[in-house]
Amino acid sequence: MSLSHPIGDMITRIRNGQNAGKETIVVPNSKLRQAVLSVLKEEGFITDFRVEAIDEHRSNLVVELKYVGGNGAIQEISVVSKPGRRVYSGSAKMPKVLNGLGIAIVSTNHGVITDKKARELGVGGEVLAFIW
Repeated sequence: MSLSHPIGDMITRIRNGQNAGKETIVVPNSKLRQAVLSVLKEEGFITDFRVEAIDEHRSNLVVELKYVGGNGAIQEISVVSKPGRRVYSGSAKMPKVLNGLGIAIVSTNHGVITDKKARELGVGGEVLAFIW
């Protein structure tokens, strides 16, 4: 099965899983997805994730969703850059999500990082998602 937008698919699975009250969700494995999940884990939006092998050539990522007081740690998560319309931003015009209360996940030449870290490093890139 071919996905036209793998990051959008993963974000939708996270949103739907959290709305349904699931403890874990499963998404196909890729290096980009692992990088985005690492940022979400560092920022405290998910508990953890692990790679689970299907067979010799394929694997899945099992994502443990985080809940605080019965509510999901992620209030809102949305895709910014889509296959039909890529969104790029320089370091000077990097978007702030809710005046710094949320984060933007940015794919840069320094890897997948938050908008705050991109401003500190003085790099721009493709804005993948907004989360708060």
